[in-house]
Amino acid sequence: MSSCEHWLAARTRAFDASGIRKVFDLGAKLHDPINLSIGQPDFDAPEPVRQAAVAAIQGGKNGYGLSQGIPALRERLQAEIDCQYGHADREVFVTSGTSGGIMLAMLVLLDPGDEAIVCDPYFVMYDALAAVAGARVVYVDTYPDFRIDPDRVRTAISPRTKMIVLNSPNNPTGAVAAEAEVRAVAELAAARNLVLLSDEIYGRFCYDGSFVSPARFNPQTLVVDGFSKTYGVPGWRLGFAHGPAAVIREMIKLQQYSFVCAPHPLQWAAVAALDVDPAEHVAAYRRKRDRIVAGLREHYELTVPAGAFYLFPRLPWGGGMEFVARAIQEYQLLVIPGSVFSRRDTHFRISYAASDAMIERGIAALVKLATP
Repeated sequence: MSSCEHWLAARTRAFDASGIRKVFDLGAKLHDPINLSIGQPDFDAPEPVRQAAVAAIQGGKNGYGLSQGIPALRERLQAEIDCQYGHADREVFVTSGTSGGIMLAMLVLLDPGDEAIVCDPYFVMYDALAAVAGARVVYVDTYPDFRIDPDRVRTAISPRTKMIVLNSPNNPTGAVAAEAEVRAVAELAAARNLVLLSDEIYGRFCYDGSFVSPARFNPQTLVVDGFSKTYGVPGWRLGFAHGPAAVIREMIKLQQYSFVCAPHPLQWAAVAALDVDPAEHVAAYRRKRDRIVAGLREHYELTVPAGAFYLFPRLPWGGGMEFVARAIQEYQLLVIPGSVFSRRDTHFRISYAASDAMIERGIAALVKLATP
């Protein structure tokens, strides 16, 4: 044991390093990988957005910003949110990425011993950040078709339950919760006086219908969202959160002592982004979704994703890491084992946020991998 390991706080042992990063490490030395692993858009930020970022930097907007976000951005977001929901008690602030918003929310709302209900499969940060707050995650199974059963959520509630986390469209499955499912969970949270945390980062990527936020049915819903997926700027770390003013103000207070503020000059670029229509990119991802489903459905058991840019097929043989290791070694293909996102090791995640040429190479490799 290292002489300094005993210095480490107990919370560091409550979760492991991201399994996604482990796959990146495995593929780091590949010369020309087929990268269907990473969940970031393959398109660059729109030209007006890039130019606004440059102008802000050249214009000297490089100091600290307000912890709650620059007024120009916050006011635009607030106006859109007010128009959409009309809630008297709904405030917004700018976070350092959607992940930063989720972290602030959990630290502000969860105490040691509290429970947070999370649907399985789930985004990797939920259980790790709940553990940092000292809370326990209670998983609600959504297999085999990744639909949310409100009765299962209701059954999972205990006297220690404080929060329900909803992620639709979902990472890693691409599932989009139906309006009836969203409404039932929203009304359940309201009836039990539970925090409903809605991760809506993929909300604009819905291919077979319209996005439905639980905030439509439960005014106390806390929403986290961001710019990274919609505008191709994941490295900018720009998100926002909106919800009841009392919660938002505590999150801002904690941001003052942690992230301080979201990147100041890039917030000015986000103002420009709000004037850009992402419909072209959404349509492109719908076509990518259709192509990869058509290429794999005869070889893999899968549920057609309705949103985001992920496919979560069932493993055709073996365990997740065995499958991924062979994919890397024989085909230079990077995908993520499903156990990274789930208590089960039965599926794997494909990201089709990639060029059409990369997707075609991936389909060819995956067809060959379907046979042990």
